[in-house]
Amino acid sequence: MPETTQPFDHKAYLKHLTARPGVYRMYDAEGQLLYVGKAKNLKNRVSSYFRSRGLTNKTLALVARIQRIDTTVTHSETEALLLEQTLIKQHKPPYNILLIDDKSYPYIRLTTEHGSPGLYVHRGARRGKSEYFGPFPNASAVRESLAILQKAFKVRQCKDSVFMNRQRPCLQYQIKRCKAPCVGFVSEQEYQADLDKTRAFLQGKNQTLIQTLELEMDSSAASLDFETAAEVRDQLLVLRKVQEQQYVSSDRGDVDVFALESTELGLCVHYLMIRQGRLLGSQSYFPKPGIEEEPATIMLSFLGQYYFGRTHDDCPQSVVLNVPVTDKGWLEAALSEHFGRKITLSSSVRGRNARWLELAQTNAREQLQQRISHRQQVVQRFEALQQTLELEEMPERIECFDISHSSGEATTASCVVFDQNGPNKSLYRKFNIEGVTAGDDYAAMSQAIERRYSRLQKEEAKLPDLLIVDGGKGQMKMAREVMDELGVAIPLLGVAKGETRKPGLETLFFETPDQVIQLPNHAPALHLIQHIRDEAHRFAITSHRARRGKARVGSLLDEIPNVGPGRRKALIRHFGSAQGVKAASQEEIARVKGVSRTLAESIYEFLHSR
Repeated sequence: MPETTQPFDHKAYLKHLTARPGVYRMYDAEGQLLYVGKAKNLKNRVSSYFRSRGLTNKTLALVARIQRIDTTVTHSETEALLLEQTLIKQHKPPYNILLIDDKSYPYIRLTTEHGSPGLYVHRGARRGKSEYFGPFPNASAVRESLAILQKAFKVRQCKDSVFMNRQRPCLQYQIKRCKAPCVGFVSEQEYQADLDKTRAFLQGKNQTLIQTLELEMDSSAASLDFETAAEVRDQLLVLRKVQEQQYVSSDRGDVDVFALESTELGLCVHYLMIRQGRLLGSQSYFPKPGIEEEPATIMLSFLGQYYFGRTHDDCPQSVVLNVPVTDKGWLEAALSEHFGRKITLSSSVRGRNARWLELAQTNAREQLQQRISHRQQVVQRFEALQQTLELEEMPERIECFDISHSSGEATTASCVVFDQNGPNKSLYRKFNIEGVTAGDDYAAMSQAIERRYSRLQKEEAKLPDLLIVDGGKGQMKMAREVMDELGVAIPLLGVAKGETRKPGLETLFFETPDQVIQLPNHAPALHLIQHIRDEAHRFAITSHRARRGKARVGSLLDEIPNVGPGRRKALIRHFGSAQGVKAASQEEIARVKGVSRTLAESIYEFLHSR
């Protein structure tokens, strides 16, 4: 008789459980962590999961799987909150609400290593002698600010390796987006003045900057320097346009605004970043739901992960929410302790904060509706594909392979995964193809499919409900042979491009090359297949180019005697590429830090003897 799992004896466990604050972890029979929670009183909180009534369906499903509960006692509620967020980030339990995006916030970095600093997007730890401005809610907000600065003040944004090796101005100078400090077309004094204006803009001193520029324009016009006056006028036009696009309050406060919108079909938290009275940007988050169903509980769980579960070094003193939160004291205490200043959470606000909150709520509703509509459209396409292929059940997971190479060089295969929410990029895989004849797409595809599904079999992982190969009868026949050898039974769909390679003229082969399907170009099933095929193609090309670029750099520099990884990195950073090193003279190579004249001569002779 197979061994049966005994129910968890919660009464015996609770009898000896402490009433102190701490963190509890719930596990199933296989030792998988199901849920992590915090509590002011561990005994009271854990007991609440085993009461006879008032539990939601999700909570009942969790309790039915519990086989073990571990606890960690902490000195305070704040310590419990921090430990809870660390464990959630590390283990991603299925019954916790999960914030999927854990990237650090982007900043604008102004380098100060030499006389002509540049502006760049930066993520991660701060390093070197640089100034940092931000954070910004997303990369698009950074790029928008950089585009404004480039148009207004023409501070360079090229890499140092490019800047150091320019012989003449680049296209940015021609289109009036840079003053070409690389070739001395602007004086150091004028460039520093542009940098001061850039700093003022990034620090939010727009009104002061506008007043300064107005005086500068009037002064230039009075001295009959109309060319400078016109340039300053253009800068003013850009700044005033930016100011018109921002809602600016006379009270230049820093606020984080969060609005939660939830339905049975999903939830969205929309975030507004307000700094010095300006809306720097916004971001929509769609957390994976957990057992929490009350809006206040969802919001507190989200904020805990948002501020503690990711690389985050910025939180204003005021955080505004659209959900009344009663049990907020320990989150406020934890935030205040973590960021070193008093931070308050509030939902009852007036004036400017009420307007920001209304804007966040409107965006949360619209973003959630768009996501639900998109998901419904994807599901409709999956249903249409099921009907077209006459499948017994609607596919839950589809995988597609494609091959990319440059005349056989750096052959790379891609595998993309789609589910009923669209592309699942966390499951994408790429394969560096080795040991096949250059340009043999059939052999490359065979190797990729064999490696993919032999591994899934070994790991006893979920197989797709449909496999798509980008190619005609040959690729399809080869894929079927590989799957037969592995003993894998997956429905197979081949996609052959039309004669002109125009979208809508594809020919589909299902299961065998003899079973041909032609769909009209407006068919939803065809649109889904094209989307999956194009995504596989994009991912294959991106992976191939990265591999090819790495190989070409290594092939030139890896074999040079007495040049290790550090010097190779210095050479690439200075000249921009391996080809740039090869095009340099001995004197130019010798200027690189760590390269002596003797070594520069050796490098030059090695590169030009091949």
